[in-house]
Amino acid sequence: MDFSEIRTRLEGLDGRTYWRSLDELSGTPEFQEFLHREFPSQAAEFTDPKGRRDFLRLMGASIALAGATACTRQPAEKIVPYVRQPEELVPGRPLFYATAMPLGGYGMPLLAESHMGRPTKTEGNPEHPASLGATDIYGQAAILDLYDPDRSRTVLDRGDVSTWSTFVTAFRNQLNAQAATQGAGLRILTEQVTSPTLADQIQTLLQAYPGAKWHQWDPVFGVMQTSGSAVPAEQATYRLDQADIVVSLDADFLGFGPAAVRAQKDFAKRRRVDHPGADMNRLYVVEPTLTVTGGKADHRLPLKARDVHAFAAALAGAVGAGSSAGAPGAELPADAAKWISAIATDLQAHRGKSVIIAGDKQPPAVHAIARAMNEALGNAGTTVTYGAPVARTNADGVASLRELVGDMAAGRVEVLLILGGNPVFTAPIDLGFAHQLQKVALRAHLSQTVDETSDLCHWHINEAHFLEAWGDIRSFDGTVTLQQPLIAPLYGGKSALEVIAALNGQGDKSGLDLVRDYWMRGVAGQTADSWNVTVGETFDKTWRQALHDGFIAGTSAFDAAASAPVAPAGAAPTAAPAVAGPVGTSGTTQAPSMTGLEIIFRPDPTILDGRFANNGWLQELPKPLTKITWDAVAYMSAHTAERLGLQSRDLVTLSYRGRQQQMPVWVQPGHVDESVTVHFGYGRPKAGRVGSNVGFNAFTLRHADAPWFDGGLEISKTGTYDISTTQVHHSMEGRHLVRAVTREQYAAHPESVHAMAHTPAPDMTLYPKFEYNGYKWGMAIDTATCTGCSVCIIACQSENNIAIVGKEYVGRGREMHWLRVDTYYAGNIDTPETYHQPVPCMQCENAPCEQVCPVAATTHSAEGLNDMVYNRCVGTRYCSNNCPYKVRRFNFLLYSDYSTPSFDMMRNPDVTVRSRGVMEKCTYCVQRINHVRGDAKTEGRSIRDGEIQTACEQACPSDAIVFGDLNDPNSRVSKLKAQERNYGILEDLNTRPRTTYLAAVRNPNPALEPAATQTSQPARH
Repeated sequence: MDFSEIRTRLEGLDGRTYWRSLDELSGTPEFQEFLHREFPSQAAEFTDPKGRRDFLRLMGASIALAGATACTRQPAEKIVPYVRQPEELVPGRPLFYATAMPLGGYGMPLLAESHMGRPTKTEGNPEHPASLGATDIYGQAAILDLYDPDRSRTVLDRGDVSTWSTFVTAFRNQLNAQAATQGAGLRILTEQVTSPTLADQIQTLLQAYPGAKWHQWDPVFGVMQTSGSAVPAEQATYRLDQADIVVSLDADFLGFGPAAVRAQKDFAKRRRVDHPGADMNRLYVVEPTLTVTGGKADHRLPLKARDVHAFAAALAGAVGAGSSAGAPGAELPADAAKWISAIATDLQAHRGKSVIIAGDKQPPAVHAIARAMNEALGNAGTTVTYGAPVARTNADGVASLRELVGDMAAGRVEVLLILGGNPVFTAPIDLGFAHQLQKVALRAHLSQTVDETSDLCHWHINEAHFLEAWGDIRSFDGTVTLQQPLIAPLYGGKSALEVIAALNGQGDKSGLDLVRDYWMRGVAGQTADSWNVTVGETFDKTWRQALHDGFIAGTSAFDAAASAPVAPAGAAPTAAPAVAGPVGTSGTTQAPSMTGLEIIFRPDPTILDGRFANNGWLQELPKPLTKITWDAVAYMSAHTAERLGLQSRDLVTLSYRGRQQQMPVWVQPGHVDESVTVHFGYGRPKAGRVGSNVGFNAFTLRHADAPWFDGGLEISKTGTYDISTTQVHHSMEGRHLVRAVTREQYAAHPESVHAMAHTPAPDMTLYPKFEYNGYKWGMAIDTATCTGCSVCIIACQSENNIAIVGKEYVGRGREMHWLRVDTYYAGNIDTPETYHQPVPCMQCENAPCEQVCPVAATTHSAEGLNDMVYNRCVGTRYCSNNCPYKVRRFNFLLYSDYSTPSFDMMRNPDVTVRSRGVMEKCTYCVQRINHVRGDAKTEGRSIRDGEIQTACEQACPSDAIVFGDLNDPNSRVSKLKAQERNYGILEDLNTRPRTTYLAAVRNPNPALEPAATQTSQPARH
């Protein structure tokens, strides 16, 4: 791959040119193969016996992941047959229950779908302020973990099967032995905790053993850049729907974190352009690695992670919020002064309506600078509020873990209870956690699988899935969210709450009783949390309402912000909160090493820190921007790769602080020079049949004093490595389908979007005209708000029982996802613009697939859907060959096992089961259409607009996907299609797609926008 030739080629083109990958620009063999053959060579599936064994192993995993090996068990209560069926239960129709998914200590509010007592799907809770009905990829994939066949099924005592009662008795005996020293040898290690009831139970245990200590460690959440730095005294909550200008200082607030779903909701509200000239926000992003947030930026400056501090300080000086002195040794790029001046001017012009967000991977000093700017600009109280941290018991995770390791090394820890997490795998390598753990006389671990940490503990307690257990947890905004189970524990697992309660002598109480009692005591003022029951109502009635809603109303930071006093614009800023260090330190930050390449650590975009490594859906989900599956890679810029003589797919050895780790290279457009980003979470030795020994373990390089970035990295090439990425799949062969304009261009020439392509006249067709007298379904996708987060893909997979195929078959172009999200770049390869385009079946009015099917397996419905009759399909694949959008998927192999009844527990019973040799595709979730149609018919009315939501539409955090009736001129989809921004892809083929798009609109600052992109030249296609 010749990067100089690529740059020369791009510079020689007229107008705006879109491209999807460096492989496409350079015409690599991998790209050429996918270009010339929809299904590449190596068609013989089982020429290699080892390959056959590997496929069967994966097939068994995907099968088993779609169902448990035990049948559904209802709670142990007396069961009687129906005399009178409960009125809320209709056979064949699901029920929904509000619950919450814990992740990083915070709760993701969900509605769980249940079919006859078995959970099958999760959706966002539309009433909950933390999500407003949307979800992220982890919430959508959670159902797969519930039925994971590798979940632990019993309590283990040194590897031998034991019982829960035996463990409780043995552990309480050890606690009794600790009474003489008031528990001086007892330690509890948890992940970050925001559950009021669990925190109360732990405090009760600590009161009984005041010499004991509680430690918290999570490798992703609650870890500051500098070892020993405490979290900020107050937590920021952002109102992005109120912000005209947003500045991100290495903050991927749209793509990652417990607040990302609500952030996308609010950000998208200010990104919609309902008419030419409409107001929209502007986003500046300063970051080293291209992220989901950076991909939506109007202006993005690639900057080393260690230089963000200096940039923030200089920006603060420019807006009058403090000194411009930055971090020592920082090297800002030559054009940084221009950026700082332009951003500062924009911020000053939008005082009180702007916001600066510091990333959680940056040190506390950057957070203090961001707060000082927000207060100086009058943003505090409007676009951002500061309040007590949601995780009230939280401390710096690295400092807490270091203290625990020190105590273990000194022999001061005699009993260690680890509730969740996997610290043996995730702890900083220099702390030596695994080695010191083995010095503890008695160690027990609660987890859903027998993982790396359980393997080194005496006791393993099988943990209940969150859909099997009662609990409470706070969302990122502080909302107390109730977690209620939908099914009895499949394997008798226990929650962390039940474990601590048993050690407190409350083992006879259920999880429901523990949570309910805590909040009942809160009404009486006997807990740290109060709950004011409405006058005239009983606790039981209020409790039932909270269970129904899924949360306790009035506990959100958004509620508090609504009544908080607003700081006047221009008011003098208050002093930034002091950031305290641990005892014996000054609290100052340590500057990272400035030698060698910068190494940047980030959690993997799909499997996080490895906790989802055994989730096949998340392993096979193409990662945002790169579309890599089943692997971790080392990202670097084209300039850095060129200087080091490297290409994508080269295998290199990363040398850092005396340790080495191999990893393949991926050249990523937009990455900052002289930095390398590695994602941790892969390379687990005990992750289950899907995730074990997959990829490379970046945790072997991560140190406690620099958990997110540092200098001193060296690289040497050692070979090549096969990477499966879908970014080169489904090429449109030069007809790039994304369209983008600036806000000014759209205001001046709204018709320019349609001038970019030719649309044949309506009568230019051989198809007979058909009148749709009933419903006429269609979809519009707003690329201006789509962030490319890919939650729509997982939602579609869960809803429609779509199988995974594994890395090898993804590499052959045989992934089965019915929906893909294409990423396009525009401009040069060093600082490109980024655009996303979800591509489902277009549901063409003049569908080219229908005319070539010899058995009429694909047909047109009376409501305009391009239907698939699976039991007619004989696998000729003519329809796929004739589809210009490449949205049909053929299951060459039986990727799922439908012969084992218990595996059906998770599958949606409303979706047709497919075997091998059948073409599959998006159906606009026709099963959901039929459900609502039946309800409307029963009630004698028409289907209301918005009453039907496709799975992708319902999950989308940015509300980019809208489905509805095109025959209703007042429907949301009709109004969107009436906009000037609306266009269909490949319209010149006269396929008349029912799925159309709204062109992306950028809002660049003229002071930073290159002159070449300020013109109104149409895009090249």
